[in-house]
Amino acid sequence: MKRVKEIRNLSDNELKDRYKELKLELIKVRAKIAGGNIPENPGKVKHIKRDIARILTIMKERGIKIK
Repeated sequence: MKRVKEIRNLSDNELKDRYKELKLELIKVRAKIAGGNIPENPGKVKHIKRDIARILTIMKERGIKIK
């Protein structure tokens, strides 16, 4: 979704909030798939997971704890 430059410009609190939003979105999409529904965008899980990984990498670089 967002490019790395855009993610790096976010503040620490914004990074945490975005991380929580993406985790919830991933749970919802996986629940739809587990329920037998076909997602509107099949590649959405892949994009969400990559965005989460980008955010976690930046948080680790900054020394931000997730909890």
